[in-house]
Amino acid sequence: MNGLWYDAEAGPLVRPYAMTGGRTRPGPHGVRFDLIALVAVDPGGPDGDEELLGPEHRALLGLCRAETQSVAELAADADLPVGVVRVLLGDLLESGHVRVSRPVPPAQLPDERILREVIEGLRAL
Repeated sequence: MNGLWYDAEAGPLVRPYAMTGGRTRPGPHGVRFDLIALVAVDPGGPDGDEELLGPEHRALLGLCRAETQSVAELAADADLPVGVVRVLLGDLLESGHVRVSRPVPPAQLPDERILREVIEGLRAL
């Protein structure tokens, strides 16, 4: 068996730590990338320097360009471990390529009773 190939269909095997330079945590900015955190390309981000990014960084940017996605969706679509995606997103956030937002916490969502009253009020119109 050739040491460079995992199997004939998989192609070259790249260990996750090789994609992140051995890092296991996102950059020093302290942002937590929860699985439901939403990631989008920052329209005011740097232009023309994507060729300086690694292929995995560019793949994540491509996925975010199509639509805002959660960290979990990005990991699944990029076929990368969530830990690797978090580190790569930390790089992209630090360089200004992406912005990250969190969904509204359940405690801040309107009460179901209030929503039902609004629906009933609209039906009464």
